[in-house]
Amino acid sequence: MNPLTNMKNVLKLSENELDRRNKTSWHDQYKDSAWIFVGGLPYDLSEGDIICIFSQYGEIVNINLVRDKDTGKSKGFCFICYEDQRSTVLAVDNFNGIRVIGRIIRVDHVAEYKVPKESRKNDKSDKNDSRKRGKYN
Repeated sequence: MNPLTNMKNVLKLSENELDRRNKTSWHDQYKDSAWIFVGGLPYDLSEGDIICIFSQYGEIVNINLVRDKDTGKSKGFCFICYEDQRSTVLAVDNFNGIRVIGRIIRVDHVAEYKVPKESRKNDKSDKNDSRKRGKYN
């Protein structure tokens, strides 16, 4: 789906929610997850830059800025975990569709997210380091 169409659909959901008399929200289906997806980020933003922007609505406990394995450059999207799930609702409602350094970003809930394991390269170097230390070090 086109990202702009997706943002418009999220805005429609929020408007419909305000019109309803009942207290259920489309956000409720994500009540068990404190993770959000952020797409369309400028490629030169670092993890620290993203934390500065997104910490407006709560404390961030984990961030995974997805990078190219070969070059280490950002791919323009990340996953953020807040300390409190209520912060995800604020982030999705307030950051989706804003412009950051000339790029419109997309922000949405993530129902299930598994934190990636360390890369295999790091695991191998850790094993080699433990072998070098020996049992007496």
